[in-house]
Amino acid sequence: MKVDLYNQLMRAGRLGRRDVLKGMASTGALAAFSGVATGISARPAWAADNASLRAQILKIPGVGAGSPTDADWQKVGELCLGPVKEVVQEGEFAGVELTFMGLNNQNLHNFLFRGFLKPWEAYTGAKINWIDLAQADYNARLQQSIATQTVDFDIIEMGAPFEGDVTGRGLASVMPDWVKSIIDMDDYVGYLKAPVGTWDGKTYRVSIDGDCHTFAYRTDYYDNEEFAKAWAEEGDGTPWAPPTTWQQVQKHTKFLAGKKDPLTGLDAHGYLDPLKGWGGFGFYFLESRATAYAKHPDDPAWLFDPEDMKPRVNNAAFVRAIQDVMDVMSTQPPDQINADPGTTAFQQFLAGTGSMISWWGDVGSNARTSDSSVVGDVVGFRHLPGSDDVWNHKKGEWETLASGPNEAPNMAYIGWGVYVMARVDSDSKKQKAAWSAAAHLGGKDLSLWTSAYPSGFQPYRNSHFNYGEWEEAGYDRAFVEDYLGSNADSYNHPNAAIEPRIPGIFQYYSVAEDELAKGFAGQYASAQETADAIAKAWEEITEQIGRERQVELYKASLGL
Repeated sequence: MKVDLYNQLMRAGRLGRRDVLKGMASTGALAAFSGVATGISARPAWAADNASLRAQILKIPGVGAGSPTDADWQKVGELCLGPVKEVVQEGEFAGVELTFMGLNNQNLHNFLFRGFLKPWEAYTGAKINWIDLAQADYNARLQQSIATQTVDFDIIEMGAPFEGDVTGRGLASVMPDWVKSIIDMDDYVGYLKAPVGTWDGKTYRVSIDGDCHTFAYRTDYYDNEEFAKAWAEEGDGTPWAPPTTWQQVQKHTKFLAGKKDPLTGLDAHGYLDPLKGWGGFGFYFLESRATAYAKHPDDPAWLFDPEDMKPRVNNAAFVRAIQDVMDVMSTQPPDQINADPGTTAFQQFLAGTGSMISWWGDVGSNARTSDSSVVGDVVGFRHLPGSDDVWNHKKGEWETLASGPNEAPNMAYIGWGVYVMARVDSDSKKQKAAWSAAAHLGGKDLSLWTSAYPSGFQPYRNSHFNYGEWEEAGYDRAFVEDYLGSNADSYNHPNAAIEPRIPGIFQYYSVAEDELAKGFAGQYASAQETADAIAKAWEEITEQIGRERQVELYKASLGL
């Protein structure tokens, strides 16, 4: 099925995503959905060359068997080392030391990399030293290294938004052709292919993730007869069902205040907003409330005006999103003003507090495979809610679309990747070692495991959407259809909001977080005043970086 036809049918309400996916499972059409044609009797083009290996690693430790351990990570790393062994001799990198900089969030990211790479170290003879960073510290640490020209790492876990800061300054090593062949870049979902991971036509990135924000909700809230009865009396006449627009999210959130959670018996809550900054990453959550309001289908831009980089963050769409947050702050859990996104996902939603959240794929992969989750049997997923109307920035007015609610999934962060720094290029042995480590972490089979288990990463390859593999691993089909489908719907959406890969993007995001915090604390008189403060700060950043160059790069990122 062609993506445009699929989206037309979805918008028209003629079938649901689950219906489409069920048909795909029986006909092989899932491959066509991802742009891979199959014959009637042929295996899908994405099918793993080592299907038994993929089945084996998905049983480590097994869905429902608790959180994976370091022993599991090492075992998976060892089993997936085959492609590297084809290009690296045993002991070839003896004496080589590499420094790897990445995250330590929720004991994921770098902690998994350690386990995956221990077999690589044992086989190659190389040694890796680690720089572990909290998410809130990441941008500052990277920008300091760039500004002071003191890059002290050979490999970095980094997102595509930073490519303007790093690859644009010549700080990264260009990917060798042999790496491209063993990681199978053709398997990436479309939005992660070039120009993502490239700069001036050269490739720098091994993708290990495919970020987008999706919407998770508690099914037990919407199966609850008491809530349904109360909504029939107190609501707006619509059915008590998972919301599909932000207008419905707001109404449901206010309605649930004062009620009791059907799972825990504690206070019920609606949508969870992270009100504390997170090193710039928290701004994505305000974006996810705003994109359906701000990203018009006829306009590729939504953060800045492409002609002059004038911020749109203080237009009516973003002001409405900020006001939405302010209007439901009283319904949030206690001390939400100090809750960052890590808190809302891992300490609240997965632990049974709240009924709705926007987050990356971690919520899905953790729901049934993490010891900290109690909601695995009562969680559903979809792409981000839409809006009954959308701001037409060019006309300066709200517009109701004939096609129905406007949807604009937030492609937040464009995924983590592994990048090798240019400082290794003067030593061919060290360069090959660094790139082989990166290739191992971005391997096709290993990536299936990271998308299915708690890792910090979500599905990002066409081959990840063969949900039969997930079902064999222990996931039930309905869960997989919802979880994988919410990602597929977002990746393939024709009006997806894709952020620009421009220098300083996290400077913009970080200062936006600072001003939002002031607004949420009541230091500004209104949502508009809060948004105006962000826009003013963004203008100053643009002037510091250089407006003419930023306009050029922003247009390029939008395909203009």
